[in-house]
Amino acid sequence: MSISRILAPVFFVIAVVFASSSFYIVEETDQVIVTQFGKPVGQPIAEPGLQYKIPFMQKVNRFEKRFLEWDGYPNQVPTRDKRFIWVDTTARWRISDPLLFFQRLRDERGAQSRLDDILDGETRNAVANHDLIDLVRSSKEATSEEKAWSGRDQLAAEVLKAASAASQDLGVEVLDFRFKRINYQEDVRKEVYTRMISERKRIAEEYRSEGQGEAARINGERERQLKVITSEAYREAKEIKGNADAKAADIYAAAYNQGPEFYAFLKSMELYPSTIGSGSRLVLSTDSDFLRYLGERK
Repeated sequence: MSISRILAPVFFVIAVVFASSSFYIVEETDQVIVTQFGKPVGQPIAEPGLQYKIPFMQKVNRFEKRFLEWDGYPNQVPTRDKRFIWVDTTARWRISDPLLFFQRLRDERGAQSRLDDILDGETRNAVANHDLIDLVRSSKEATSEEKAWSGRDQLAAEVLKAASAASQDLGVEVLDFRFKRINYQEDVRKEVYTRMISERKRIAEEYRSEGQGEAARINGERERQLKVITSEAYREAKEIKGNADAKAADIYAAAYNQGPEFYAFLKSMELYPSTIGSGSRLVLSTDSDFLRYLGERK
């Protein structure tokens, strides 16, 4: 067997090992820092594709490009009004500067540990600077009966702002922060329930008073419209009756002008039944106009 046949597989293996150590693939979800003897070389690589490095001397360090989750530990925290509550929080973050991230934190485990210090500390500070009522309610509001209070959303925004400022030099960006759960001690729980009940009663009274005011407005509008309709109907009825009386007077006048003697006779005949009843006695002179048609011979 010749020496070339013996060395060919060896050279092939060496070429494969050399190629695998020289080329690497950057995935779509990766961002890469290449280090040489532990020190970064060149700029971070975030574009996916095939890349080259010096074999055996340079190392590829991959970091996640997608959003990452931070989950805090439930802690007992005192509020400004000396009420102890259990607070459980969560956040979302990402690696914004992989080179700075590698220099300051090295990997995700170091980042999670550093975020534990930052977010837990800022959560304690935010809770300690607000009363229990700010944690009970979810959004900002101010009422005439109470002072303005912040609400959990406002506290979460404060923690997010402070944590973002504290993590700027770490190569990470805190994207979102939320209070996942809040538990109360027994004495605090009773106080919270009492406040919630009184708050719901206050809101119910507001709705009830608004409804009564709206009902009064509707009833007043109904009465006003009823009076307007009644007055319009009365006016129209008077107009119709006046027109009818005027037409009747015109008809009577026209009839009288056409036959005055017949009109007088007709009116006299209509007057007799209403004037002379059964068993009635009238004493009249013979020349009375009332007896004129009775006394005439036809």
